[in-house]
Amino acid sequence: MGSMKKAPRPAAGGAFLKRLILPALVGLSVYFALFGGEYSVFEVRRVRVENLELEQRLIESERANDSLRTWAEALETDSATIERLAREQHGMIREGEVLYRIAPPPIDAVTDAEADSVQDPERP
Repeated sequence: MGSMKKAPRPAAGGAFLKRLILPALVGLSVYFALFGGEYSVFEVRRVRVENLELEQRLIESERANDSLRTWAEALETDSATIERLAREQHGMIREGEVLYRIAPPPIDAVTDAEADSVQDPERP
């Protein structure tokens, strides 16, 4: 009976490692993967929103650019567009036409008309 050997006991440190430190390391790794670093969940969400806004601005700019390109082509090639622009902005007329401009009344006339419309309490 003297040569009987006992089975080796597992070290207490191994159980501590498995129960506390390993889950803590896994938890820290998951936390850092989601919320830390350059590509966190919040950063990815912010970049997606910014990307959508920039795409919308690009579409609006392309529409405006197409509209301006069409207007420029009309000014270069369409005589009716050029004539309409000359008539509207520069008051140009054809030979034999008469131009009538309706101007707003002068400021003095407006105040005189307002004064005449207000009745004087002492006036019968």
